[in-house]
Amino acid sequence: MIVSLTPNTTLDLTVFVPRLTTNTTIHATRTVHSMGGKPADASWILGRRGIESLALGLAAGAVGQKVAGMLRELNVTVDFCQVAGETRINTVIVDEAAGEHTTITSASMQVHPEDVAALLARYEQALAQASVVITGGSLPPGMSPDFYADAINLAGERDVPVIFDAAPPNLQAGLQARPAFVKPNQHELSALVGRELGTLDEIYQAARAVQAQYGTQVVATLGESGALAALAGRSYHIPSIPVQVSSPAGAGDAVLAGLAQALHQNLPIEDGLRLGIAAASAVCLQPGTAAYAVDDMQRFLPLVELLPFP
Repeated sequence: MIVSLTPNTTLDLTVFVPRLTTNTTIHATRTVHSMGGKPADASWILGRRGIESLALGLAAGAVGQKVAGMLRELNVTVDFCQVAGETRINTVIVDEAAGEHTTITSASMQVHPEDVAALLARYEQALAQASVVITGGSLPPGMSPDFYADAINLAGERDVPVIFDAAPPNLQAGLQARPAFVKPNQHELSALVGRELGTLDEIYQAARAVQAQYGTQVVATLGESGALAALAGRSYHIPSIPVQVSSPAGAGDAVLAGLAQALHQNLPIEDGLRLGIAAASAVCLQPGTAAYAVDDMQRFLPLVELLPFP
């Protein structure tokens, strides 16, 4: 069973505007509600192609109930711990003229130590049947980055591989527990190593340094430059597939889903990379976060290239 663990559940509201300007009223051309929160996104993506998972996490209020309902619509099993406050809403503003997007995050849940303990207790129970864990994302107020180290360690004690995706400082905390895979984007990897990474060779050297230090395989997503995977004993550059981008939000979470599917189904991890990049390309075509058409993914799958690197 694939388990996703999302401490900070989220609903994304994507708003498309002709041009993003200040001090004026802007009329949106369209709006889309979709899933947010990296691990929950991955469950949502997997569910769309009929792959079952268990979504754990913290949720609050009416927005939390809506997130749970959206997951259940795709046959994801949901076991959220209810807390005070409200599950956050991310407003993603897409500037159609510039082809850029900006994300504004709202206030989040109110989490207490007993809430964290309850979530970890449910997570420990789920690990008995877990084949792989996807976790990461931001943390709500009241939670420490050490949460990720604790969660990854619990899985490691049971030999359950973890795919981890978070920004610093959560990224550093989780890496201390040596997850099986980490999936930073280019900005997050640069922040982790403390220098700006521009070329593929710089990204490769940084990924190899992370792997050497933490024993963690690295899949770095690079936007228009595709992705670079530093695996045990081999590395690949995966060029992006040219598409007409509507919104890239959630594309990286599609890569998480692809890796998880490969581990769950005992496929070569190269198949997981292909599945992830094909789904990420399909996600970019859709206006909402992590939304995609399975037919698009299948169309892109034979176009994914894994080029040995360097």
